[in-house]
Amino acid sequence: MMDFAYWLPIVWAVILVAAITIYVILDGFDLGIGMLFALERDQGRRDVMVNTIAPVWDGNETWMVLGGAVLYGVFPGAYATLLPAFYLPIVLMLLALIFRGVAFEFRIMTRGTAREGLWEAGFMAGSGIAAFSQGAILGGVIQGIAVTDGAFSGGAFDWLTPFSVLCGLAVMCGYALLGATWLVWRTTGVLEASCRKWGAWLAVGLFLCIVAVSLWTPLLHAPYLRRWTAWPNILFVAPVPVLVVVLGLLLAIGLRRGHSGGPFLCALGWFFLCLSGLGITVWPYAVPPSLTLWDVSSPPSSQFFQLVGTAILLPIILTYTIYSYRVFRGKVTEADGYH
Repeated sequence: MMDFAYWLPIVWAVILVAAITIYVILDGFDLGIGMLFALERDQGRRDVMVNTIAPVWDGNETWMVLGGAVLYGVFPGAYATLLPAFYLPIVLMLLALIFRGVAFEFRIMTRGTAREGLWEAGFMAGSGIAAFSQGAILGGVIQGIAVTDGAFSGGAFDWLTPFSVLCGLAVMCGYALLGATWLVWRTTGVLEASCRKWGAWLAVGLFLCIVAVSLWTPLLHAPYLRRWTAWPNILFVAPVPVLVVVLGLLLAIGLRRGHSGGPFLCALGWFFLCLSGLGITVWPYAVPPSLTLWDVSSPPSSQFFQLVGTAILLPIILTYTIYSYRVFRGKVTEADGYH
């Protein structure tokens, strides 16, 4: 029974991380496209940008719902601690996502009117604020949360620090890179050429952010530093920064030589490595630096019951997600339309 109780939270941690990763992959590039509206002023090309994500964007947030459900049902101690610590950025993120979703549809319905510019500005602002909020929440979790007797004991603005701001800007840059490389894959002509240029600059910016966060994170808490520098841990974690550099070179080569899908896959690889590195850093804490997965998890019977339901629903979600992307694959031009 002890082994069963020990491994269940680990299984759920893997599911939670997988849901977050898939969300970042799928919703990251469409938030990035919203931010890239600020660089593309031509209305026709803006429509093409939107049409590459219009059939699939609203389904991407399914994975955020799954992540929240896992946190609430399986790790209630973490949910009860993290939510009050991040009320402000979470509410800001949700409001931005709601306003962005409304703006996504209303910009078409108000075409040619004075309100069109308002909704396009809302689409850009909602995308940027949501991306920054997600990064700031991530940074706030990594830097640690004040906990007393298993409950949050800090202030409403404890999350807002230079480190969390850096993480917020890094996520904004990363999502914009995902958006640019997605458009390189899915568009043609002038828009594709512009996205290659944007992608090159955004890749440099994201690489610098990765370096800054990677150097700063181990200095936040002593266990973080030991995880990356102690022997023999260093043998297992050393491939992560090496692969970041390799993928960066492949991304630069792909953008320069006209590759289509390669740059997007390299950008996804960067996100996967960053999330892997952060997972290595904070393991086994669910609420750094004090509460572990086992401290905040629900009873094993409850976890197992939810695991059965997830085992049924997760393949269904994966199937319709893959199917929708397959149906709407291929290049999008100004002759194509969605609305």
